[in-house]
Formats: sequence, C-alpha cells, structure tokens
Amino acid sequence: MGLYDTDEEIERVILVGVELNPKDDVEMSLKELEELVKTAGAITVGKMIQPRDSFHPATYIGKGKLDELRAYIAEADATGIVCDDELSPAQLRNLEDELQTKVMDRTMVILDIFAKRATTSEGKIQVEMAQLKYRSTRLSGLGVSLSRLGGGIGTRGPGEKKIETDRRLIRDRITKLSRDLDEIKAHREVQRTKRDKATTLVCAIVGYTNAGKSTLLNDLTNANVLSEDKLFATLDPTTRELELPNKEKILLTDTVGFIRKLPHHLIEAFRSTLEEAKYADIIIHVVDASNEDYDRHMQTVYKTLEELGVKDKKIITLINKVDKFEEPVVIKDTKADYCINYSNKSHIGQEEFLNTLQEIIMESRVYIERVFPYSEAGKIQLIREYGQLLKEEYVQEGVKVCAYIPRELEGRL
Repeated sequence: MGLYDTDEEIERVILVGVELNPKDDVEMSLKELEELVKTAGAITVGKMIQPRDSFHPATYIGKGKLDELRAYIAEADATGIVCDDELSPAQLRNLEDELQTKVMDRTMVILDIFAKRATTSEGKIQVEMAQLKYRSTRLSGLGVSLSRLGGGIGTRGPGEKKIETDRRLIRDRITKLSRDLDEIKAHREVQRTKRDKATTLVCAIVGYTNAGKSTLLNDLTNANVLSEDKLFATLDPTTRELELPNKEKILLTDTVGFIRKLPHHLIEAFRSTLEEAKYADIIIHVVDASNEDYDRHMQTVYKTLEELGVKDKKIITLINKVDKFEEPVVIKDTKADYCINYSNKSHIGQEEFLNTLQEIIMESRVYIERVFPYSEAGKIQLIREYGQLLKEEYVQEGVKVCAYIPRELEGRL
C-alpha cells in the first residue's frame, strides 16, 4: 500500500508549530516538515505558528488558535493537520475530537518515510520496531484499533496489519524483532572485528539528510547507491572500498541522514546502523552549503554524534555544493580537524580531500626498514595489502623492505 490509494485524493495538510522561544526558528522547522510531508506523498496547503510559553497539555495549541485552525481547515479544504512536535496520546485524541480531521505529528511522518524507504530486512525490522514502540505508548489515545487511520501518511507498516490494541501482542512482536536485530547486530560485530583485524581504515560519512552523502559515496567508489533530492533517500548503510592516489585502500561507509527532532524511537532502532560512525577511524561530515539553515544542521549532526557516544575521531568536514555559488564560500566548522570546500558535481576540492585522507593515514603509520628472510617473504604481502611499500630489494639475507605500515601491523611483522 502506498501513501495514498490510487482512487484516493492526495492528502492536503496544514502544518502546525508552536514557538516556545523566538530563537527556535519554527518557520525553518516547518519548511523542513513541508519537505518531509512532500517526501511522504502529501501536499501542504497552509501553515500556522503559535508563540506560547509551553505546549498546551491537552491540545498542543491554545483554545483561540484551535478555533482559527478549524476555520482554516475548512477554507483550505485540508484533509488533515501535521504538528511539528511529537504529540502525547491525549493531545492526539483531543485534537481529533476538536477538529474532526486526521491529526499526525512529525514523528508519524518520519516513521512513514522510513517504512517506505527500508529495503533490507534489517531496515524493515528497525522501522517496524520504532513504529510499534511509538504506537504502544499511544494505545490509550488511539481508540479501538491501530488501523483506524485508513490510508495515507502514518499508516504504512504494522498499522496496516491491523495489529490489535492489545499491548501483549505488541510486546511479543517487539521481543521477536529485538531478537532478530540482535542476530543482525552480532553479524555486524563479526564484520567489524574482521575489518579491525585487517587494519583497513574505515571512514563513516555522516551529515544532515540530503546533504549529498550518498552522491559522495557514488562519486568516489561507483557504489550505485540511490541518491535523490529527497529526505532519507538511503536508510541502509553501504560500505565500499576506495583506492587513494597512492594506491592505499580504505573503506567508506554511508550512514542514515540526521534530522532535527529525530524521533528517539528511531535513534534507538537505528542505533546499530548509526554506530558505524562510532567504530570508524575517520568521520567525513558532509554539509550542504546551499541550505540556508546549514549552521543548525551542523549542530544537529554533532548533537546526534554525541548521543551515540562518538568522540575522539578525526573529522573532515566537506562544505558541499559550493558550485552553486559565484563567490567563494566561507563556512567554518570549528569542531572539525579539516574543512574543505567541495562539490560532488564539479569535483571541486576532491584532490585536496583525497590528499587529506592520505595525510591522516600517514599520521597513524610507522616507517620501517627491515630485511625479511626468504622464509618469511609472505609477510611482505601483508605490507602490500595494508601498508605502503616504498622499496623492496632482494639481497643475500632475504628481502630488504622500506615501508609505511599501520601501527597495529607492527607486532604481526
């Protein structure tokens, strides 16, 4: 089932936000929500913002605004509203009763997009778990059945399977999915251990959703990962090998895009995927310079990395899409070790980026000059594979080698 059935009208929604602090920039947040709604397959027909000291505990917005919104829905011929924050079960139920229309929140829309985008079994399990956890907290507010929403946003995934409101059923399902995820996680750990043993450096590509991460991976490694001008185009991490100009090989891993107010159910569900960044040696942070809200996007990325416990990593920030500007772009990232103006499209900064990667790798290397007896000539293959062989010379005692090797490899030689 798609977001809407073919014989059903495209959903027309009004976006509703509450401004608790003038610094919050709710307009920008609603602009992003509009993108999310569009990605989910609906159209925005209006927006409404109410400045308040706190969210109304019963209805999210105040009484006067509620009357205004009711009139707005009729005037714009809207089929529903989407609130920019996660609603409590009571707020959800009260808004539906008051407005007699479909009510969704930001989390529902994001979960819906994730359900549409998930392609691997891991992605599907993670999304279903996030949806179930989100809905289980809302059973008291959802009336008789989880499938009561009908078609449209927020109904993809388990809602369509007519899961009864019985908490026990949901709990059992979550337990089963957790077991499945643990198995996948164990498999991922094995892969990581193999990579660690191999001493191949791993770079995790992180960034706000739609900053150009997948395009970067495709461009550098011909990975053929779906990259669209849409939010959350890729959900499942892809790892590809990249050969640097000095023939050194490293691994690049794409991660799911970050977004402000990323539902915490999703951070939990996608933890194993997002943790690719935690186990990487280098973080490549892609920033979309053409997005006017780039500064807040950078803050969101660092906040999410902090939540995941990612620290003490070398960070290269690529200020991407600079080809869209006529003047030189001046954007600094104070948290990064290196900041490079970049363009996937016109390859601006690519050479500097690859050289920077080589530099970082060289910092973690040690220089050796050694003669290996012919009986140990096999060890030279390890140097070729994981280090940089500068010179090899066949002498009477064996093979004389000059090379840079990873510190971890020193003990094995």
